[in-house]
Amino acid sequence: MQTDLLVVGAGPAGLACARTAHDRGLAVEVIDKAVFPRDKTCGDGLTTQALRLLERLGVDVTNQPGYQAITETVIFSPRGRSITLPLPEQSQGAYSGVMARVDLDFALLQRTRDSGVLVHEGVGLESLSVGTQSVTAGLSDGSNIVAKYLVAADGHWSSVRRLQLGRKQKDLGSWHAVRQYFCNVESPTNKPAQWIFFEPDILPGYAWVFSLPDGRANVGFTVLRREHQHGKDLRALWEDLVNRLPLRSVLGENAEPEENHRAWPIPASYHPSRCAQGRVLYVGDAAGVVDPLTGEGIAQALETGILAGEAIQTNQSPEQVSSRYQHTVERVIGRDLRFAKRFQRLLHSPARAEAGLRIAAGTAWTRRNFARWMFEDYPRAMAITPDRWRRGMFSEPGAFCARPIADKNCLG
Repeated sequence: MQTDLLVVGAGPAGLACARTAHDRGLAVEVIDKAVFPRDKTCGDGLTTQALRLLERLGVDVTNQPGYQAITETVIFSPRGRSITLPLPEQSQGAYSGVMARVDLDFALLQRTRDSGVLVHEGVGLESLSVGTQSVTAGLSDGSNIVAKYLVAADGHWSSVRRLQLGRKQKDLGSWHAVRQYFCNVESPTNKPAQWIFFEPDILPGYAWVFSLPDGRANVGFTVLRREHQHGKDLRALWEDLVNRLPLRSVLGENAEPEENHRAWPIPASYHPSRCAQGRVLYVGDAAGVVDPLTGEGIAQALETGILAGEAIQTNQSPEQVSSRYQHTVERVIGRDLRFAKRFQRLLHSPARAEAGLRIAAGTAWTRRNFARWMFEDYPRAMAITPDRWRRGMFSEPGAFCARPIADKNCLG
């Protein structure tokens, strides 16, 4: 089989790339070793930027039964002080939401397939040969696909990168994260919210409770990876955290786990050189573009997927395509990731984290705009990148505000 573009991985990054390239006239095929719907270990949070990118791709998750709109964020400081950060009214659009990846990825897959992209489920990558004119991929079903370009959207443990380098990666990720779904959760505020807990012993990481529909919640924590830290250490830490008073008070006394906890690595290791090699472009976790401040990666996955789909032009050389993609990723995302990494240092110290949160909670204006900054309503490094300043940047409507629904009032 021959095609213009082969995408390996049918998560948000791969499907965003496939849809974008297909809409620009390329013949695109996608493979994924999983059969959908399938679970993906994740915090499930959708920032404003993620929601806007989903809107751009024509995937209105706000109409999906598994989507939960978030109206406020409650942060517990290292000293246990709670700070409520309000988000704009839902009549102004969607600014934050939660949707389990089993539902989100399946919705993306269906929309991508409906657009005409060929998606092969249950098919993995077995071999890879990158030539000067094409890329040949040997698949687990015994077939081969010859493509002009290949996009690796296959996560942190990228099989594409392993096959291209000829060895396994030693990178274990910058962070560890643990997730567990709970049911019978009784919100103390009776509002769908995101609760974030800055416990002193896991800084600059944090624990969370993210509301889902029907009394469910995604509950977990993230912590910087340390040498000689193993799965049993994470398990013990999780069993301790989930029973601490602040977190347990949010879950309520009737909350029960639906499953065993799951752990995964978070690859916050972005560098432009990791984004492209010859006729192969890397997107999402495979490119290490996770936000090093929050561990959020869905928006960055969608963004790099779209940028890769826009960069690939079959009438240009691989050097031109790779260079354009790397420079665009750096301009659109790279500056924010580096700023977030520097800002993360503030959270290493409980005293500095406490002081920073006190400033954020100082006035109604700081609370509102800190929440919007945290949820990527505007870029992380906006303050130090004046080329992105524009009129009205602090009052833009949320996602899905243009659709003709009576209760929408997106004029601000």
